[in-house]
Amino acid sequence: MDKHIIVGVHITERVKHASEVQKVFTEFGCQIRTRLGLHEADKKVCSPNGMILLDMVDDDAKVTELTKQLKNIDGVEVQTMIFDHV
Repeated sequence: MDKHIIVGVHITERVKHASEVQKVFTEFGCQIRTRLGLHEADKKVCSPNGMILLDMVDDDAKVTELTKQLKNIDGVEVQTMIFDHV
Protein backbone atom coordinates (compact mmCIF):
# COMPACT_ATOMS: atom_id res chain seq x y z
CA MET A 1 0.00 0.00 0.00
CA ASP A 2 1.58 3.25 -1.17
CA LYS A 3 -0.88 5.64 0.47
CA HIS A 4 -4.02 5.96 2.55
CA ILE A 5 -6.99 7.52 0.76
CA ILE A 6 -9.76 8.79 3.02
CA VAL A 7 -13.00 10.00 1.44
CA GLY A 8 -15.33 12.09 3.61
CA VAL A 9 -18.98 12.12 2.57
CA HIS A 10 -21.31 14.68 4.19
CA ILE A 11 -24.99 14.00 3.59
CA THR A 12 -27.80 16.46 4.28
CA GLU A 13 -31.29 15.00 4.64
CA ARG A 14 -29.66 11.60 4.96
CA VAL A 15 -32.93 9.66 5.07
CA LYS A 16 -33.88 11.17 1.71
CA HIS A 17 -30.49 10.55 0.03
CA ALA A 18 -29.26 7.40 1.80
CA SER A 19 -30.47 4.92 -0.82
CA GLU A 20 -28.65 6.72 -3.66
CA VAL A 21 -25.47 6.93 -1.60
CA GLN A 22 -25.71 3.26 -0.62
CA LYS A 23 -26.10 2.29 -4.27
CA VAL A 24 -22.75 3.96 -5.06
CA PHE A 25 -21.11 2.37 -2.01
CA THR A 26 -22.30 -1.05 -3.18
CA GLU A 27 -20.92 -0.49 -6.68
CA PHE A 28 -17.49 0.34 -5.23
CA GLY A 29 -17.64 -2.11 -2.33
CA CYS A 30 -14.41 -3.88 -3.28
CA GLN A 31 -12.50 -0.58 -3.10
CA ILE A 32 -13.85 0.38 0.36
CA ARG A 33 -11.60 -1.06 3.07
CA THR A 34 -13.35 0.57 6.05
CA ARG A 35 -16.58 2.57 6.40
CA LEU A 36 -17.49 4.66 9.44
CA GLY A 37 -20.83 6.48 9.71
CA LEU A 38 -21.28 9.40 12.09
CA HIS A 39 -24.39 11.37 13.02
CA GLU A 40 -25.84 12.84 16.19
CA ALA A 41 -28.31 10.55 17.86
CA ASP A 42 -29.75 10.06 21.32
CA LYS A 43 -33.07 8.98 22.80
CA LYS A 44 -34.86 12.17 21.69
CA VAL A 45 -33.06 13.33 18.53
CA CYS A 46 -31.68 11.77 15.37
CA SER A 47 -29.82 14.25 13.19
CA PRO A 48 -31.06 14.64 9.61
CA ASN A 49 -27.43 15.07 8.49
CA GLY A 50 -24.56 12.63 8.67
CA MET A 51 -20.98 12.00 7.68
CA ILE A 52 -19.38 8.83 6.40
CA LEU A 53 -15.63 8.26 6.31
CA LEU A 54 -14.29 5.74 3.80
CA ASP A 55 -10.81 4.22 3.90
CA MET A 56 -10.24 3.32 0.26
CA VAL A 57 -8.03 0.74 -1.44
CA ASP A 58 -5.14 2.46 -3.21
CA ASP A 59 -6.76 2.83 -6.68
CA ASP A 60 -6.88 6.43 -7.90
CA ALA A 61 -9.16 5.78 -10.89
CA LYS A 62 -11.80 3.99 -8.79
CA VAL A 63 -11.67 6.67 -6.07
CA THR A 64 -12.09 9.38 -8.71
CA GLU A 65 -15.13 7.61 -10.16
CA LEU A 66 -16.65 7.01 -6.71
CA THR A 67 -16.30 10.67 -5.73
CA LYS A 68 -17.69 11.80 -9.10
CA GLN A 69 -20.80 9.67 -8.67
CA LEU A 70 -21.31 10.79 -5.07
CA LYS A 71 -20.95 14.48 -5.99
CA ASN A 72 -23.77 14.04 -8.54
CA ILE A 73 -26.22 13.23 -5.73
CA ASP A 74 -28.16 16.22 -4.34
CA GLY A 75 -27.35 16.92 -0.70
CA VAL A 76 -23.94 15.21 -0.81
CA GLU A 77 -20.56 16.90 -0.34
CA VAL A 78 -17.34 14.92 -0.83
CA GLN A 79 -13.76 15.66 0.24
CA THR A 80 -10.67 13.51 -0.09
CA MET A 81 -7.53 13.25 2.04
CA ILE A 82 -4.43 11.40 0.83
CA PHE A 83 -1.61 10.35 3.13
CA ASP A 84 1.48 9.27 1.21
CA HIS A 85 3.99 6.84 2.70
CA VAL A 86 7.43 8.30 2.20
